[in-house]
Amino acid sequence: MAANILIIDDEETIRLSLRGILEDEGFSVVEAESGEQGLELLGTDIPDMVFLDIWLPGMDGLEALGIISRDYEGLPVIMISGHGTIETAVKALKKGAFDFIEKPLSLEKVVVSARNGLEFSRLRQENQALKTRISSEQPITLTGESQPIENLKEVIGRVAPTESWVLITGENGTGKEIVARSIHNQSGRADRPLVAVNCAAIPEELIESELFGHEKGAFTGAEKAQEGKFELADGSTLFLDEIGDMSLKTQAKILRILQEQAFEHVGGRKTIKVDVRVIAATNKDLAREIEAGNFREDLYYRLKVFPLELPPLRDRAGDIPLLIKDFMDTLVRQHGFKPIAFSPEAMDVLMQYRWPGNVRELKNFVERMFIMFAGDTVTADRLPPEFKPTPRAATPNDVPAAEANPLDDLINQGPADLKQARADFEARFLEAKLREFDGNISQLAKAIGLERSSLYRKLKAYNIQTD
Repeated sequence: MAANILIIDDEETIRLSLRGILEDEGFSVVEAESGEQGLELLGTDIPDMVFLDIWLPGMDGLEALGIISRDYEGLPVIMISGHGTIETAVKALKKGAFDFIEKPLSLEKVVVSARNGLEFSRLRQENQALKTRISSEQPITLTGESQPIENLKEVIGRVAPTESWVLITGENGTGKEIVARSIHNQSGRADRPLVAVNCAAIPEELIESELFGHEKGAFTGAEKAQEGKFELADGSTLFLDEIGDMSLKTQAKILRILQEQAFEHVGGRKTIKVDVRVIAATNKDLAREIEAGNFREDLYYRLKVFPLELPPLRDRAGDIPLLIKDFMDTLVRQHGFKPIAFSPEAMDVLMQYRWPGNVRELKNFVERMFIMFAGDTVTADRLPPEFKPTPRAATPNDVPAAEANPLDDLINQGPADLKQARADFEARFLEAKLREFDGNISQLAKAIGLERSSLYRKLKAYNIQTD
């Protein structure tokens, strides 16, 4: 939809000239000969921008500007004058004008001012909409009463009021961004919005521009200067999600900026200083990434001022009913879905499920059940196939459970050599446990009582894949 621009000027030639310029740029134009007529038009159809002459018969432009600024807050007004002085321009800007241009009108100046004013108006509207949406949302909280979550809440309460940087680790879907926002909301920077960057979602060639900003012409497609995330987070918190997916080149630049709290735009020379608190997060084992040469050790220790490891959902199954209730309440409130219920048998199945996708998978599952069974009860037999164990067909050689010995196969079919048998068992044990912990080396080492370096050597010796 074309932007609608109101021109208020008593000179017909100026109105025609402006109309021609603006309509050639694709804008829609409305004209008024006086301040009074212009205000009357504003009362019936608010435009996206106003070009307003200072010297008008009757109500002059500065008086009209004062009324527009008061009654139409945020509407960009560009003042025009054939007898402009610095004093007049300053007075107009103080009264709320967006820009001031002199006659004779320059085509380029008119076009640039119009585009800048419309862009300012758009950004202001988006910002207002964002503030409204954020204020209407419920506070970010961690749902759960399990011991791991209670411990996590206590730790967040301790670290949030400090200025310490935090490194959050955990599997995909465990709620790392929620924890980051919870820390920010309990900090002294909560009056400024948290700025979040998903490092894995930004193409490598654009991540520097995204983080540090760029100057006009810095690269192909850079048609105007743009602030980066570090700049936007000045005085606030910067959340670097999936930090382990940054290239080594970007890691080196990030490290320098984190140390100095200063940087330059891409293509720029001016040094910009900021005051930023950093919260980083990753689902990768950064210690292992360092060993593999994929992550800088100095950056790791710079970020790891205060480490936080989030528990997977399978380690706090008691929170599943509470999480399901939260998700259901949100869906009913936001989308008007008819409420659903889960039978006790279905809830038991859900609490025993491993949830490899963690809380994110649970949230998607609840939405899926709303779509399928709105206003109904979800029983165990209605659960998707992945929640139901597939029974193995019995064979004539099956041994009754009471008589079965889990070591029989290993003893009867394994090697006669004790050392080799022990190695075979250890390899099978580690493979099974690695699957159980979804490939997380740190958790596996902790569970079986081995140093991570020793565990790595064993996995490598048994040729067990860890990816």
